[in-house]
Amino acid sequence: MTWRDRRDHGSTADEAGGRLARHATASLAGLLAERGMTRKDLAESMGVSPGRVSQILSGDENLTMRSLAAVADALDVKMEISFSEPAAAGCQESPAHRALAKTYR
Repeated sequence: MTWRDRRDHGSTADEAGGRLARHATASLAGLLAERGMTRKDLAESMGVSPGRVSQILSGDENLTMRSLAAVADALDVKMEISFSEPAAAGCQESPAHRALAKTYR
């Protein structure tokens, strides 16, 4: 792999990371809405400032496992991360799974 290939791959990884962060923050925002919680409520549960919660939920920040775990703990929810192979040709996937998979590519 040449330097240029690595650089291009890094750009793709950055884009994928951005999509993952936006997906995570959208999921968290939806969970807050379902529970009728505000960012201030979440901040109090986490023991951080509302500004910090805004940073986390902006989708622009490079979220760490620790910050996501802190949010999950404050909301008393389970956080899961999985890695899987793309579906083989001819295998049936649900429309929801296909839509979610596009988010990460």
